[in-house]
Amino acid sequence: MGLRPWVVGALLTGMGLGSSACGGVTMFEGERAFSVAGRPPAPPPPPPADRVVVTDDKIVINEKIQFEYDKATIRPESHSLLNEVVDTIKAHKHIKRIAIEGHASAEGSDDHNLKLSDRRAKAVMKYLVDRGIPAGMLTARGFGTSRPIADNDTAEGREKNRRVEFNIVEQDTAAKTADAGQ
Repeated sequence: MGLRPWVVGALLTGMGLGSSACGGVTMFEGERAFSVAGRPPAPPPPPPADRVVVTDDKIVINEKIQFEYDKATIRPESHSLLNEVVDTIKAHKHIKRIAIEGHASAEGSDDHNLKLSDRRAKAVMKYLVDRGIPAGMLTARGFGTSRPIADNDTAEGREKNRRVEFNIVEQDTAAKTADAGQ
């Protein structure tokens, strides 16, 4: 059976375009060649890093707690992160006392930043207490701009300086060994 010239031309054109397209020409057993056009799917994203990690002296959060602008109101998108902090504290029975520290960037007055960071630390403490963490194991204090971890002369540095930290100030080393064995 002969192919008409226009069919042969279309096939050759398709094969030429197909081989220069993303997928080239694909042959399946017993079938005709056809072109695969488009882009291959993107690789899957890497698995997310743990958002809450316990070290020897800290509970490290790998995301920031978000607050309403210039307020101590915790934004709803940070509730799941703080819930993970609650679960982490409950799971690590060796942790006996935690100091919640609020920190600020150098934007605004020192007095304002000190008060705002203090209110934010206390708001985080209240959130944890409201979800079952004993108030007696927590303290909350704001440090304003006194403990920067980055350069306040850049927007990126100021963003890093706006943070809440969880420092473990007392722990039971015997219980810590038991926790590690679980």
